Formats: sequence, structure tokens, C-alpha cells
Amino acid sequence: MAILNLTPDSFSDGNVHSVTDFQTLEHTVLSFIESGATIIDIGGQSTRPHATLVSSEEEARRILPAIQCIRAMPEARKVAISVDTFYANVAEEAVAAGADIINDVTGGTFDPQMLRTVARLKKTIILMHMRGTPETMNQLTQYPDGLLETVGRELADRVEAAKAAGIHPWHIILDPGIGFAKTDVQNLELLSRLDSLRLSDRLRGYPWLVGPSRKGFIGRITGVKQASQRGWGTAAAVTASISGGADIVRVHDVAEIGPVVKMADAIYRVEHDPLEETAHPAEDSLGHDSGFSLSP
Repeated sequence: MAILNLTPDSFSDGNVHSVTDFQTLEHTVLSFIESGATIIDIGGQSTRPHATLVSSEEEARRILPAIQCIRAMPEARKVAISVDTFYANVAEEAVAAGADIINDVTGGTFDPQMLRTVARLKKTIILMHMRGTPETMNQLTQYPDGLLETVGRELADRVEAAKAAGIHPWHIILDPGIGFAKTDVQNLELLSRLDSLRLSDRLRGYPWLVGPSRKGFIGRITGVKQASQRGWGTAAAVTASISGGADIVRVHDVAEIGPVVKMADAIYRVEHDPLEETAHPAEDSLGHDSGFSLSP
């Protein structure tokens, strides 16, 4: 999953991409696709710690033209578009414009209409574990019952809420929320024990997304202050994610991390000959008319 932030204040690539420059946007998307991305995640709002929320109207203004631009590209016909939003009305407008997936970092808790909206639209939702808001999450890192036990329980509760709202289980992807209401040590524990989390009774069988790319804990551990230079640390975190069973990794540096993913897949996931020439296994299911279903 390639990250396409259309925000002025994202922690590592604010103001890098502009929705008003469609030629550059198309070039960026093409580079993502050529580097192996099969999902493009479009964000119109920063969810970095202490970020100030923008309105749903402003978020829609940023992302809808990008969705329409990508959907008009023949090269992107088999690429799924994910929209990083926690506003139900933005999700609805994004799907109408051609989006396939709603990536809600709040797990459907911020907007009480989100889960019912996604169910009605019959689209896939990514439910991430998070506590509070970007402004408050760093104060909500206490897990007295144990990190994996609590994250697993709270994620499972969101799964049940999604199903109760009418979302089919095969339209649910889970995300442990690396960097959201987690300390550095807790982020490392999630990466090193992801297999235990995803194989727990209430979460078994769902696809998992992990998004460690360029995050602050990588900078603090490696000593690399500039977020855009955290590629090596990101590569290690992505490899750990795949070894733990992640099905999707969300990254900024698609060209650089693409070979890392291929190598990690060959070591940890591919049961057949990794050198055998085959089509991408998800290729046929990523068309924008498909709803992007991943069956658990």
C-alpha cells in the first residue's frame, strides 16, 4: 500500500503532493504502480501526534480530485484506492468518486455513522487500533492487562461493532495501530509478536495491515531525525511485519521498500518457488468495481 498524503502538515511528507498539480500526481501514482503498489492510500488529514483536525469539507476538497484523477488513469485500472478518513460523509463521497477501501484509524469510533455507511456501501474497511484522538493518544498508553491482550480485545470489539452494523467479515482488514497510543517499547512488542495477536481466537482469519513507515519510534531508535531518511529502519520494521503475518504493508518509499517486501515474502510467506514467474495473486481482485474483498 502506497501512501499518498495530500496534506500540508503530515509528519514526513506534508506539502510534497498537491492535488492541483495533476501531471505530477499522475507521475507519482505511476511510479507507485511500477514499483509494485497494488493499493494507493489517499489521505487528506494528518493523524500525527498532536495534529489539529480539519473539517470533513476540507478533507473532501483535498482527496476527491485525486481519486477522480487516479480513476481516469488506464494504468491504475487494477489498483485499489483506499481513503484514510474517519468521516462517514467523506467515505461516502470517496466511494462515489471511485474509492474501494475506507481506512479508518479510529476503527469507526470517531463518527458514529461510519460503520453503517461502509456497510451500506458494501465496501472494505480497515479497522485500526487507536485510543483517543491524535491530540490525546500519547497520554493513553497504559495497558495494565498486557499490551497484546488489551489491543486484541479492543480490536475484537471493533470487529463485532462492524459486523453488527452490517459489514461482512470478508470486508474487514485489521491494523494493530503502530505509533497510535503506543510507546516505543509497545510498538516493538507489536512488531515482534504480531503473529500472536493475529492468531488470537477472536481475531483469527482476518487480513492484517501494518504501517510502520518513517514513524517517530524508528527515528528515536535509529537516531535518524529526518523522517524522509528513515528508510532503513522502515525496511527492518516491514520485514518484521511480514514475518509476523502482515498481508499489507503501508509505506511511503514504494520503490525502495518493494524489493524488501519481495524478499521478506520469499523468506516468510511464499510456499511455491519464489523465482517462478506468476501474476500477482491479488491482481484480479483489485479492480475498482470489485469492492476489494479479502476473504478471511
